[in-house]
Amino acid sequence: MGNLLEGKVIAMTGAGRGIGRECALLAASEGARVVVNDPGVNPDGTGHDDGPAAQVVEEIKKMGGEAVANFADVSTMEGGESVIRTALDTWGRLDGLINLAAILRDRMIFNLTEEEWDDVIRVDLKGHFTTIKPASVLMRQQRYGRIVNFSSVSGLQGNSGQANYGAAKAGVAGLTRVAARDLGRYGVTVNCIAPGAATRLTATVPQSARELRAQRGIAAAGGPPQAAANRAAEEAAAMRTPDMVAPMTIYLLLDEAWNINGRIFQVAGGHIGLLADLYPPFRNIYKHGKWTLDELRMLVPTQLMAGIANPAPPADDIKIPGRDF
Repeated sequence: MGNLLEGKVIAMTGAGRGIGRECALLAASEGARVVVNDPGVNPDGTGHDDGPAAQVVEEIKKMGGEAVANFADVSTMEGGESVIRTALDTWGRLDGLINLAAILRDRMIFNLTEEEWDDVIRVDLKGHFTTIKPASVLMRQQRYGRIVNFSSVSGLQGNSGQANYGAAKAGVAGLTRVAARDLGRYGVTVNCIAPGAATRLTATVPQSARELRAQRGIAAAGGPPQAAANRAAEEAAAMRTPDMVAPMTIYLLLDEAWNINGRIFQVAGGHIGLLADLYPPFRNIYKHGKWTLDELRMLVPTQLMAGIANPAPPADDIKIPGRDF
């Protein structure tokens, strides 16, 4: 057992499996007392099972740590508040919060139902707010706190068939940046991880979708290697396990990370990257006055968008007016 988080109380949502489980175990191994929240739902959000959260709590206790289970659905304010209340009722304090709870209801945008949209937004985005709100009230009063949210490449770059999930995860990135500004002056940091790991959720993505994303340079298609030249890629894929994401997540909880705030980190295998802010723009054109359409027709393709590819260009057999302009 280490002591980097000795005496700290950390609440985690979605901590019964995958990345959440690894974060809970690592935090506990460094002396943290952990609230393990997980209602044990299926990847699409249906069902309920106390088993995953209870099992993680048992693992932590066997290694000499302290933990308590919480089975609430954080898509409601009552559920999110209960996670924070569990920490206070059990140990009388809260030092950190990690938001990992998420579900998937993948569907192409033209097939996506209102229910599939609402359910994912409710869990994956609102489920961050329901815990951050009560945690932030407490952390603001005590002038200390660490919050780590989880976004996704789906929201930061875009994945086919994940309009609802991508919108939620882009929202998490925006929520992180704003909450960091709201709470920074009180000694509270709010940061975000965009993970790359093979989990129960990613396993539900159909192979056809994986191949489509790979064609567009978004994600690896998976499956067996094509040749020896792919060995490095295969080895990198083997490192994309949930436990590889935990160290950077837990690092952001440490006291020494006090000056890291409002940042988004991509973490996959042995790679950790700091993502650039979305604002200000990285390329500009300027005119002291109103642009004309003719000016834009000339300068947008040759300067503003020069060298920037369409992430999903039309198929060759689609007749596109202006394609050969």
